[in-house]
Amino acid sequence: MLAGSRIAVVLPAYNAARTLARTVAEIDREIVDDLILTDDASIDATVPLSQALGLHTIVHRENRGYGANQKTCYAAALARGADIVVMLHPDYQYSPRLIPAMASMIVSGHYDAVLASRILGGRARAGGMPWWKYAANRGLTTVENVLLGQTFSEYHSGYRAWSRRVLEVLPLDRCSNDFVFDNQMIAQALYAGFTFGEISCPARYFREASSIDFARSVTYGVGVLHTAWRYRLAASGLRAWPILPAPAEAVS
Repeated sequence: MLAGSRIAVVLPAYNAARTLARTVAEIDREIVDDLILTDDASIDATVPLSQALGLHTIVHRENRGYGANQKTCYAAALARGADIVVMLHPDYQYSPRLIPAMASMIVSGHYDAVLASRILGGRARAGGMPWWKYAANRGLTTVENVLLGQTFSEYHSGYRAWSRRVLEVLPLDRCSNDFVFDNQMIAQALYAGFTFGEISCPARYFREASSIDFARSVTYGVGVLHTAWRYRLAASGLRAWPILPAPAEAVS
């Protein structure tokens, strides 16, 4: 707990057995009240390992997709009383040691959501990010900033924190069940008027860390551009987009 706020960390997992223990070992259990792992039909030992580590473990019997996994994670965190929810990939690519800092940014009242950025601080390439992923990240982020009217350093981190209010307001069921879920969720939050902060986060790239292949990356990139364009049309009053919150759902 932090300043009276209950902190939950959610771990959307798929074949994470090789890295899960290392990830969990660096989570500050004096701050974090609840650890929730949703397994998306892994074929490795993710589920028994999660249970052995004492995590609240939810199992999808069929693979539903990365976005669907997060939907389950967030619903469970709210049901279990979380005030702040930190989403962290269990592949040990991001530093769990930043959870207290991210949660503190929301507890401060200055931000409704926090994105951990691999780009801030200029350490992404030093951490092993492939050049083509870095180039795609920078290109997509530039376009997104123009269309969404923001100045974020990146939109594609697998490490982010949300206030309970954000998760209660956003119609996440309207978002994709695939990887573009992350960007659609950000678009929903911006459209609803929530405020974002960023924090610099080192990232590790190694064989055991999860990563989508080039073909899936292209599909993801197209989805990101579509999301940003539809947001701009909706924000300009030119064409509504059903996944965005209705005016009555927006922050007052």
